[in-house]
Amino acid sequence: MTEQPYVFLAGASRGVGFELACWLLQRGISTRTLLRLPPDTDGTPSPAQAELESLGAAIAIGDALDAEAVNRAMQGPPFNAPPWAVVSTIGGIGPDGRRADFLGNKVLIDAAVQAGVQKFVLVSSIGAGKSAIALPPQVLQTLGPVLAEKEQAEQYLMASGLPYTIVRPGGLKSEPATGNAVLTPDVAIAGSIHRADVADLVGRCLFSDRVNCCILSAVDRGLLYGTAEFEMVPLEDFNPNG
Repeated sequence: MTEQPYVFLAGASRGVGFELACWLLQRGISTRTLLRLPPDTDGTPSPAQAELESLGAAIAIGDALDAEAVNRAMQGPPFNAPPWAVVSTIGGIGPDGRRADFLGNKVLIDAAVQAGVQKFVLVSSIGAGKSAIALPPQVLQTLGPVLAEKEQAEQYLMASGLPYTIVRPGGLKSEPATGNAVLTPDVAIAGSIHRADVADLVGRCLFSDRVNCCILSAVDRGLLYGTAEFEMVPLEDFNPNG
């Protein structure tokens, strides 16, 4: 395969990451996905891996907590060049008991710096950083350790020198996209949002200079907690022909 620009996506085995991989591939955007095999796998591709491969994704098998594997995946074949952009939707606990919300994202950010990528989009969560004011105290108490790691990842990305966009979705749902999702810099806004709508917003953030160096909450206008008015950040519609 000849050298070409592509997006490197970590966390595509499910949820927002899987929806985003499909979004990119269906629009003809070359994409390499980093997938972690379950510990009990026999090597048979998962349904998600099989579907992504059928759409044309280049698959790298590895754990985001493994710096050597990430560097190899990000700069190795089949593209013969570093990616122009990296997106991370990773989180949760790895097979060894370590959380990936900070440590895994730190590995990805370090690899992106080394590769000289042009943009890094991090999918975080409402409740991280200053957006903690958007959530009730009982929710913050439950999610506190996870949100603290997500904030660490946000801070590490901002200090990395990479051009970045941080997207903080609200409560995630798995129903089909509504088309009512928006981005806002208002840290007091909270609500739910469908994973497919988050993927659409993140995909368009990749191709918008308007949101460079921004931290934005992502909510569905029809699924808000409360009725407060807030500022919305418009995104250009993606044009595959530039």
